[in-house]
Amino acid sequence: MAVSQKPMLICDLTQSYAPTGGGGVGTYMREKQRHILERTNHRLLQIVPGEHDRVVEKGRHIWVEVGAKQVRGSPNYRFIMRTGAVREVLEHYRPDVIESLCPWVLPWTAIHYARAHPATALVAGYHTDFPNVHVHRVASDMFGAKLGYALKQVSVAYANVTYRLFDRLYALNEPVKAQLSEWGIHHVNVLSLGVDTHRFDPVRRDPSLRAALGLGAPHFPDHGPLLAYAGRIDNEKRADRLIEMFRQLPPEMGAAMVMFGDGKLRDKLISETQGLPIALPGFVDDRDMLARGLASADIYVSAMADETFGISVIEAQASGLPVVGVASGAMPARVPAGLGLLAPVDDMAAMARHVQTVWARGAREMGVAAREHVASRFSWERTFNQLIGDVYPAALARAERRVGARRGWLVPAPAFARVMG
Repeated sequence: MAVSQKPMLICDLTQSYAPTGGGGVGTYMREKQRHILERTNHRLLQIVPGEHDRVVEKGRHIWVEVGAKQVRGSPNYRFIMRTGAVREVLEHYRPDVIESLCPWVLPWTAIHYARAHPATALVAGYHTDFPNVHVHRVASDMFGAKLGYALKQVSVAYANVTYRLFDRLYALNEPVKAQLSEWGIHHVNVLSLGVDTHRFDPVRRDPSLRAALGLGAPHFPDHGPLLAYAGRIDNEKRADRLIEMFRQLPPEMGAAMVMFGDGKLRDKLISETQGLPIALPGFVDDRDMLARGLASADIYVSAMADETFGISVIEAQASGLPVVGVASGAMPARVPAGLGLLAPVDDMAAMARHVQTVWARGAREMGVAAREHVASRFSWERTFNQLIGDVYPAALARAERRVGARRGWLVPAPAFARVMG
């Protein structure tokens, strides 16, 4: 699509951000900021929860934190209920495009704002399959399968009502797009996320890291593989399953494991793994340090069953690691044959066997293939070129037609392509 260079104010709006604890949305927002400021002439407004109200304007980037209470049981995340404060920010800055990056509460703040300002285009990023992850699995565990399914259907209805009011939606893979279509949501692009292959690179491998984490001699054998995980240490990510998996590895294998990240299970898992060669050093806010940590491991492990994309997985692959995960969500697409092995969901015995198999077959060779795989397919530049060049123009075209309909005239969709930059 041919586009002009007309500057816009783009707004990211989300509850799914935490300054510590990791998360794909946080990575996406950081990389988007870098792309917008370095490669476009647009401005970027990012609105997230914070401990207090705070606005930081620096050139073409505006960072807004809206004071919000912590999510119960979470040491990292906050939830904005002060939608009036968010609306005030939107009214003050008047964005051309609002991109909603979470499903709860704030999408409706964007919808109400666009009703008052119909030229504003609304885009939604479907980063979490919330009817299945946040509703169905949790409710089924708490209340049983029947009620869990019923509550999932309620959340599907909510998604249908909400996202029909957005001008464009993007999913992170084709199966999710197909699922949304089954739910009656059809105005969907597939947007592949990226990886910084210059940062996440096997050359960052540091043989001294294992000892620095307390996982080497003289405390523990160091002849086996160092397993790594990066992400939230919580129930949604099934972080506790990795401990269960590790306990099923034979001691003579000499394996160790590091779990980078923070979350509500971290303190509990630290207590439960005393005496085991497992380190939980917490959230690593320095991305170069995280890249060093991944490159210094041998195998990446994840028990997460509901990845919609898996940024942490491709960061590990870019770092030269094979992956042992579960055959669910986006993981089969991220880990094709030859790049690792996938076990059934929650089958930690099978996952432990896969770790042993990958190590025996040659983890380093699989890691080289994994690096080549992601380096040729995933880049943040490609992601944001598609977002700004395809997704946003489609949304803005619909917004212009909406304005035209209110005025009693209709603008053909192709005509609007000339307005985007």
